[in-house]
Parts: sequence; C-alpha cells; structure tokens
Amino acid sequence: LVRMQFLQILARKPRSLEMLFQIPFCQKQFPYTCLSTSACVYSKKKKGNSYEQVDQEKYKNLVHSVTSYKTSAQTPETILEEDNLLYGPPGKHRPPIKAGTKTPKNWVPLINPSKRILPLSSDSNAPMKIGLQRTKMPSVTRILQETLSPQQVFYLERWKQKMIEKLGKEGFEEYTKNLFLQGELFHSALESIFLSEEKAAKEQGKDDVVAGYLSSVEHVLEDISEVKALESGVHHETLQYLGLVDCVAKYRGRLCVIDWKTSEKPKPFLQNTYDNPLQVAAYIGAINHDANYDFQVRCGLVVVAYKNGSPAHPHFMDPDLCSQYWNKWLLRLEEYMDKN
Repeated sequence: LVRMQFLQILARKPRSLEMLFQIPFCQKQFPYTCLSTSACVYSKKKKGNSYEQVDQEKYKNLVHSVTSYKTSAQTPETILEEDNLLYGPPGKHRPPIKAGTKTPKNWVPLINPSKRILPLSSDSNAPMKIGLQRTKMPSVTRILQETLSPQQVFYLERWKQKMIEKLGKEGFEEYTKNLFLQGELFHSALESIFLSEEKAAKEQGKDDVVAGYLSSVEHVLEDISEVKALESGVHHETLQYLGLVDCVAKYRGRLCVIDWKTSEKPKPFLQNTYDNPLQVAAYIGAINHDANYDFQVRCGLVVVAYKNGSPAHPHFMDPDLCSQYWNKWLLRLEEYMDKN
C-alpha cells in the first residue's frame, strides 16, 4: 500500500518519475538489478553439448551410438563389422618381409658364366634321364618343406585336421596315398607320350583319373617341343643340393624347366602354386651348374592339371621372374643350412 501511494505521488509530477529511472541513477542505487532478466542471475553459464558441433550427417551412426541411451547388445559379428568399417578387413597375419628385399649371403648366379654352352639341336636324340644320386646332399623338396613359414605350417596343419575330421585318420592316409599315386601315374603317362610310346600311353589313358589329367594338359602339349630331359636327376655342384626334374623342353620356342602339378582346385595364377616357382628356379640353377648337362636354361613353366579334365593352367616364368625366385630360393637354402 505504501509503495502504491508513493507511485501515485510521483505520477502527479511527470518529471520526477522520469528522473527516477534514468540510467545513472539506476547504476548508483540499484546496480545490475533494475533492468536484469532471469538469464542474468545465473552465476554459471550452462555448458553446451560437445556432440552438437560434430558433423551429424557424416558421423550419423557413430553419434547416435554414443548419445543414444539405448544400445543394442554387441556380438562378435557386429564388432567385426565395426572394425572392418573403421580399420578395413583384418589381415590373416602380418605380411612377412619380402625375400626380394634381402640379399643372400652366399650369392651364386642363376646362369653359370663358366659353362660351355652347345647350340641347341632339334635332332631326334632321346631325352636325357640321369639317375638321382644317393648322397648326403639335401633335396629341393626337403629344403622347401623344412623352411616353411609359420603361416604356411599353420594353414597346412589346419587343412590336415579338417580332412582328418571329415575322413578319419585312416581315410586321410588313404586319400594322400591316392593323390601321390595319381601324380605318379600322370607323370608316367606324360613320359610315355614324350617318348612316343603310344601303346603304353593309351593303356595308361584308360584309367579315368589319368585320362582326366591328360585331357586337361592336351592344349599345353601342343606348345611343347624338343624335349631335352625327362625325370632326370640334377645337382648343384657349388651349393650342394639335388633334385629330380620333371621335364626340360621348349615351350613356345623357349627352353624351360617344366614342372607338372595336379590339383583338384583351380590355380589360375602363379602365386596360387605356393613354393612351386622356387622349386623350378632351384632346378634351373642346378642344371646350369651341373656338368652332366651341356646346355643352360633361363625360363620355367609350372603346369597345373585338373582331375576333372578342365583346361590346365600353364604359368610361364621369364628370365626376370626366374631370377627373382632364384634369390628367394637362395634365402630358403641359407635358412636350411643355418638350421642344420
């Protein structure tokens, strides 16, 4: 009531009311209160949400998963999907150091500079077939088997265990024996063909398994000529290792060490053949440093034949590629020598 009477008195004098609300007067008598709003009385400023500054469209799913009060239960599958999105598909193992980046300690050239090379002839001489020497020198196959990488050992063992679970231990042993026998029959049939033993080849071709492999390589055989060696033993006189070469012949006019492989699964690329290129390079080097052979080889060929008769995959290795695999072979050989 007193306040209302006071305002009525002031209202009768207009100048008095105007003077009362002048800014200087307010600042002196009622600092920061006469014209304040409710927002100004807070002692602390309200903090904003930091996620509001995030690009909502670009990171929509991520922002939702962080700010949402309801999240779905995580499973290994969803975690894997998120990892794939953020980091890419996971690698099966850390990539090993490429052999090509290392230099063998005991480097020996693939081509023997001191070997006398005779001109290749296209006469009808029988292919060479030198018996494999029985010495203490390790074979190419043994060296490669004992220097497998941990990753190769892991996958081979996993495949073996899966096959044992599927076939049983005895069944798996029978399966491997059959594979080995099929390979032997296939190589024997090819040898008969190259030696023009048509009768023997036809008899072996009656076997359905061998017939499938022979049908598979039929188009490759058309490009092979001038067979120089068949199932012939070789040894490297300097590096002291030996092996048994399937075939040395011309493929499309270029002399090659030829390695015949059988497979139930397609192998359209050279890298699908695992250590086979190293084996071929090792044989090439051995021939070039073996005094029993009066020629040198610069190229290789890995032929993968299929049991079902589908066209075989011939993988040609030119001199540059052979040199690359030769360096890798030398590293594997050094690793074997260090272990033994």
